Amino acid sequence: MRIGQLSPAPGSTHKRKRVGCGIGSGHGKTSGRGMKGQKARGSVPPRFEGGQTPLHRRMRKLRGVSKSAMPRGMLRKEYAIINVGQLERFEPGTQITAERLKESGVVRAIKDGVRVLGEGELTKPLHILAGHFSASARGKIEAAGGTAEVV
Repeated sequence: MRIGQLSPAPGSTHKRKRVGCGIGSGHGKTSGRGMKGQKARGSVPPRFEGGQTPLHRRMRKLRGVSKSAMPRGMLRKEYAIINVGQLERFEPGTQITAERLKESGVVRAIKDGVRVLGEGELTKPLHILAGHFSASARGKIEAAGGTAEVV
């Protein structure tokens, strides 16, 4: 098959409606717009909602630097998130860094650092270097005999 042999599926294309081309076409004179009125004269913008408060005025104003205005803006850090239960796969006494987490496949991308959360259980003593630890994660790591160090 060549590009010149391609054609649209039967019934998927239609001829465009030619308006204003004489009385016999069925779309002559007023061209399907009816008689008089605002819509016949073409003075209504497409966004007009008949006097109802328009959409662009109903929406919130999202300006400035905030979580709602700029959820992944230039001033907000985005961490790679892992849970304490995911660290169970490492050998006891291992020093765990962001690079080691990436090469073992625990995280896909390091982004601005690693954030460790407290979901799951940890039974091995591990030395973990990360950008942020939740209070429950730090408690579980230290209860297992490991250390949680903020980089």
